[in-house]
Amino acid sequence: MIEALKQRDRTVELADLAPHIAEIAQDQYGSRLIQQKLEVASEEEKAIAFKMVLQKMGQLTTDVFGNYVIQKFFEYGTHEQRRILAEQLVGQVLKLSMHMYGCRVVQKALDSVPIEQQVLLIGELKGHVLKCIEDQHGNHVIQKCIERLPTDRIGFIVESFIGQMSRMAKHCYGCRVIQRLIEYCASAQISPLLDETLRFCMELATDQYGNYVVQHVMEHSSRPGDRQALMQIARKNVLSLSCHKYASNVIEKALGCGTLEERAVLIQGIVGEPGEGHSPILTMMRDRFGNYIVQRVIMLAQGPQREALLWKLHEHLPALKKSNTYGKHIITALERAQVAHGQSNVPGMRS
Repeated sequence: MIEALKQRDRTVELADLAPHIAEIAQDQYGSRLIQQKLEVASEEEKAIAFKMVLQKMGQLTTDVFGNYVIQKFFEYGTHEQRRILAEQLVGQVLKLSMHMYGCRVVQKALDSVPIEQQVLLIGELKGHVLKCIEDQHGNHVIQKCIERLPTDRIGFIVESFIGQMSRMAKHCYGCRVIQRLIEYCASAQISPLLDETLRFCMELATDQYGNYVVQHVMEHSSRPGDRQALMQIARKNVLSLSCHKYASNVIEKALGCGTLEERAVLIQGIVGEPGEGHSPILTMMRDRFGNYIVQRVIMLAQGPQREALLWKLHEHLPALKKSNTYGKHIITALERAQVAHGQSNVPGMRS
């Protein structure tokens, strides 16, 4: 059948496919053909095809190619067809959300139906939120809920994190869901989650996934004092965090999203006070991860602070030139900064 369709690809119409549409939809070529025809089909043609697809929806929803046909009907079907398709998902949402292909249909349904049906569908996830989040497919459905529904309808998702924030922030999928909550919810709604992030911020900052949550709070939280609290912790622990594989990302974010005053305080902590014997920057510029922070500071420092930084680095130019690759990165950054600022006031740069 598929070979016959390939022979007459351009002349075949959706109505021609309708009698065997379920079988055709489960073939890679056939699925693509149906999707193409749906985009340009008349309402009458779609109605005929819809009737046949509906009979096999359960089978097609979890099929590697058939799921795309169901998604296409959610996209190009009539309001009534989308409503009927969504009704077929009722009672199956949790199971489908954790299925490789079914989760895509659930997400498309949430994109396509009115809020009343959205609420009905996601209601089946109550009591199973963490189970979904920890699933490689289910986490995408939870993220879609956060993105598509009004925040007053997803309180059960927020509540599932209370007391679990630290653990979930360190989970490869959990950290993604938390980031969506921080982006879409008012800070007041997720206040307990923000409190837990601040409480465990050092532990999270040094985690391969948790560091992204700390960065997100620093950048997106509108709750007074959150960013400032994290900036103070970053300043207090600037050396250990800068020289850590994951926490160095948090320091880089702090340099990027703090106010000019907050940034200056953090840079001062890195450069050290005048006359300070061994400032953090001397350790950082030889460190595998810390040297990237030093490069960033070279580009961001301004005014007298910038002059102090350049002179401090100049004192160590001979050692940097003889050092490993990290030292050479610092020298390159210094040269670029000199060009960018149109200056050549650091002796020895070109020697």
